[in-house]
Amino acid sequence: MKITRATDYAVRVLVQLATVPDEGKMQLNALAMATGVRETFLSKILQRLAHQGLVSSHRGTGGGFCLRVLPSKITLLQVVEAMEGRTQLNVCLGEGDSCDRKFFCSSHPVWQEAQAALTKVLANVSIAQLAEETAVKQRQVFEAALQASQSPSVS
Repeated sequence: MKITRATDYAVRVLVQLATVPDEGKMQLNALAMATGVRETFLSKILQRLAHQGLVSSHRGTGGGFCLRVLPSKITLLQVVEAMEGRTQLNVCLGEGDSCDRKFFCSSHPVWQEAQAALTKVLANVSIAQLAEETAVKQRQVFEAALQASQSPSVS
C-alpha cells in the first residue's frame, strides 16, 4: 500500500486549516501558497474533503475553505480513508468472499495483524496533534534561522 500524493496533500491542507482561528477561512490561493500544492490539484483535493464532510467551502467575498469538524476529532485514518477508500493491505482482507483461501492461508493472519496495527496508528493521531507539532517545529526552524542570521560571521 502506498499513500498517494493527494492524500499527503490532504493532510497538509487539513493541518493548515487547523491553524486558522475559529470560524476563519482560507482562500484557495492562500492555501496553495501555504501548502505548496498547485491550485488545480488542490481544488480537487478540497472537493473530495468537502464531499467527505471534513471541510466546507464558502463562495463570495470573505469566502474560502474551513474545517467542518474540530481538528481534534479528525484522525489521520479518516483522512486516508476519505482520499483512498477503506484501508485494505491485501485483497484477502476484504469483506465477503474476497479470497477463498483466507480460512487456511498462513499469511492471512499476518496481513490482518499488519492492517490492524496500521489502522490503530492512524486512528490515534489527530489533525490537531499534527498542527500543534508542526507549529512547534516551524517555530524551532525559524528561531534557528534567526539565531544563525544574527551570529557574527567568522572570516
